[in-house]
Amino acid sequence: MTTTVHRAPDRFHTRIDWLDSWHSFSFGHHYDAANTHHGLLLVSNDDVVAPGSGFGTHPHRDMEIITWVLEGTLEHRDSEGNHGVLEPGLAQRMSAGTGIRHSEMNPSPTTPVRLVQMWVLPDTEGIPPGYEQRWVGDALAGGGLVPIASGRGHDGAITIHQRDAVCWVGRLAPETTVTVPDAAHVHLYVARGGADLDGAGALDEGDAARLTGAGAVTLTAGPDGAEVIVWETA
Repeated sequence: MTTTVHRAPDRFHTRIDWLDSWHSFSFGHHYDAANTHHGLLLVSNDDVVAPGSGFGTHPHRDMEIITWVLEGTLEHRDSEGNHGVLEPGLAQRMSAGTGIRHSEMNPSPTTPVRLVQMWVLPDTEGIPPGYEQRWVGDALAGGGLVPIASGRGHDGAITIHQRDAVCWVGRLAPETTVTVPDAAHVHLYVARGGADLDGAGALDEGDAARLTGAGAVTLTAGPDGAEVIVWETA
């Protein structure tokens, strides 16, 4: 039963002319053998992409990729013919399966886009590639934690091909308290604002808490509220 806090400044950082990216786990040329995943979550990247720029067409295979936009818009195209423009409140899942190529571009000529992209292992390899996006903004407006991506059939969530994983998002009003899911592995990321996690203390924007068998603990948003992303995995 452990809770480990990873502070925002301690993350791996990639900075190039069009991208400012903070990596919660080893990614690309950033590698630490002691920091490669938490449970089934392998990637959690907080990216800011400059106007008119983005990730050109590139391949993936056997991965469930979930994208959550915090500010701005992101345009997706892939080799299966899928096309979508993501905005805050719209959840997206791409199943790479047997192989897919896609691009992710900021279509705005003036406004950066900020997104968090997360990768989890599928429970079955070699599935056909797939894509899904779904509006969850109305559910988030009600407060609390809302399932946005689930392998367990949660109503209103996009479906991921991993029966042992659920991603929750909460847009929490100031001083609001929620209960973090009780799971073998929980990764809690503060995307905006700040919060206080029972047993771990204050978490600022960009901080993450990794819980292992910690039970159902409470999280209280700070005086300015918080937007949090919570993964529970077996």
